[in-house]
Formats: sequence, C-alpha cells, structure tokens
Amino acid sequence: MELNPKKFAELLDEIEAEADEFLLARSQVVENDKERNANREALTALRKRARTTKTSVLSPFDSMMKDIPGSSTKPLVQEVCSTCGSHDSSEPTWMMLPGADLFAAIPFHAVHTILEKDEEKMEFESKKLQSLVKEKALFISELGALADSVSPGVIRSLVALKDKP
Repeated sequence: MELNPKKFAELLDEIEAEADEFLLARSQVVENDKERNANREALTALRKRARTTKTSVLSPFDSMMKDIPGSSTKPLVQEVCSTCGSHDSSEPTWMMLPGADLFAAIPFHAVHTILEKDEEKMEFESKKLQSLVKEKALFISELGALADSVSPGVIRSLVALKDKP
C-alpha cells in the first residue's frame, strides 16, 4: 500500500490539527484544576471560620427529629446551612469578585453559596474537558500517529474506562 505524498501531507495536517486541539484541551484541564483547587481552598477556609465541616452540621431532617420530643410550637423544619452551621450568616466577608481585581464585603452565606455554585460549574466543565481529551487521544490514535508506541486497541480500552459513582 503506497501512500500518495499529497494524501500523506493531508494526513499529517489532520494529525497536527487534532494534536493542537488535544494540547489546548489538556492545558485547559490544568488551568481548570488550578481554579478548582483555589475554590476548594476558599470553601475550606470558610468552613474553618464557621467551625463546620461538610458533614458536621445536622441535616434539616435530623434537626427536626431532635426537636420533636413533646409537642411544642417550634417549626418542624429548621433551615440549617451545612456550611454556615450556627455561624452568623450575615457577617460581612471579603471576596474578590470574579473577573475583576475588586474586593467586596458580602454576607458570609452569599459568599459560600457563590463558591459552591462555582464548584459545581467547574466540576461539570472539568468532566467535559476530560471527555474531550479522551476523544482527541482516541482519534489521534486511530489515525495511526501513536501506532508505533501504543496500539489503538490499548488507547480505545483506556478511553472506554468509566469511573464508578
């Protein structure tokens, strides 16, 4: 099987374009991980300040069941924030606004709510980027660019691996 020089050049161009997209996606994964780690550190600092952990505060159901012995006029469900706990949720907390070098004093509850929503968004974005990296690696492998060092079957089996929930 002889390859036409023109087709060979086109194949190399295609492999190069896919490899560029792969490297760009990998660098975005790294940047996203740095941002996620900074966000996680900020949430940990807020939890330390409130003296709570992710699991230290009773859920609304647990707090409701604790208050039930005997009939009283207390509300059945007491809203309990897992990060705030018994901390003053209206206490002003300094936060750097995203996309700007501007600090603002925002209530404690609002700060950790913003950070938790950002964490969910970054987690979704990270998973999306990781799947893109897998797809690009598989496609480059199928084009034969990695055939001399790693067979396409091995790459395909690695890409098909799934995390268990």
